[in-house]
Amino acid sequence: MKIGLIVPGGVDRSGRILVIPVLLALIERLASRHEVVVVSLDPNAEPSEYELLGARVVSLGLIKARTRLSWAAVTLRKLMSALRAAGSGFDLLHAFWVFPQGSLAVAAGSLLRMPVVVSIGGGELVWLPTIRYGGMRTLRSRITMSATLRTASAVSAPSMYVMRAATGIRPDIQWLPTGVDTTIFRGSVKPACGEPRRLVHVAGLNEVKNQETLLRAVRQVADVCPHIVLDCIGVDALNGRVQELARNLGIADIVRFHGVLTIDEILPFYHQAHLFVQSSLHESMGAAVLEASAAGVPTVGTNVGIVAEMAPRAAVAVPVSDPGALAKGIVELLENSRRREALALAAQDFARTYSADWTAAQFEELYRRVVQRSGWQACNRS
Repeated sequence: MKIGLIVPGGVDRSGRILVIPVLLALIERLASRHEVVVVSLDPNAEPSEYELLGARVVSLGLIKARTRLSWAAVTLRKLMSALRAAGSGFDLLHAFWVFPQGSLAVAAGSLLRMPVVVSIGGGELVWLPTIRYGGMRTLRSRITMSATLRTASAVSAPSMYVMRAATGIRPDIQWLPTGVDTTIFRGSVKPACGEPRRLVHVAGLNEVKNQETLLRAVRQVADVCPHIVLDCIGVDALNGRVQELARNLGIADIVRFHGVLTIDEILPFYHQAHLFVQSSLHESMGAAVLEASAAGVPTVGTNVGIVAEMAPRAAVAVPVSDPGALAKGIVELLENSRRREALALAAQDFARTYSADWTAAQFEELYRRVVQRSGWQACNRS
């Protein structure tokens, strides 16, 4: 097959930093068996073309426009140009996230007469007014999301948590987590011993990841288990607010902020950790949870994304915005190594079962069904 992937970014030519590891793992597997062209809409990347993991990547770069409508028109034109420049014979397009990637892919697919798969991957189907986050804020955005999902040839969701929000729009939505590369993310499930007790949190510092709840929970944990360390890894979008909160809570000496790291630099933190901690208000899945799970680290996290369905057998899930519940979950597992090991084994089994290899195979089967059902393959190649 010839597959066009429309992505929000995460495909830096380095393949190491500013990337989305689960996306790279999928691209690598698809490109080993198919011709794959990746079009990136990352506005922070320079316009460029390069090879990555066997695929051809076209970065459109920053697209300036006065209005959203004119931006969409210009971006669609550039997307169409990139696809045409990649040659004829595309079997289908696959967009990651509903808007704008999915909406643009559906428009391009209609013009080029090819089927389109859309994968939900962010906050498209929620609206959190307290932090002004999500894709369902206005009537226009709700109509756009609904129209995109209804028009796509097939739609996938990376967790049951997201599927529940989408089934009213698209009853045939397919559950399909984006698995991790278990040859990279791996490790022993033997409980970490000794002190300090190490917690790891891999996520950008931003309001939807809700590090305020995490730090307030760690403050409570430290009162019970004084010898702990929290390692926070991710880009800071809050301009030092989280670090200031750590100082105000008196835990600056046990909370360490490492900024953006490469995959290779993150791995040792998983290998040393007793627990992975998640404090998000919303997750469509939570790729870092699966990374930690594959490395043998159990998760205590909020009841969103993939944690919601891994719990209680393979994770501990607590209500959002509840520092006390999060702290209680952390303390209970830190003090019960047998329970922690059982969770780690179940979590690792989950991550290995729904690995990047499984994801690629599932998408390939979905692609075949979509192409056969559409009847557009012959027209597209003629």
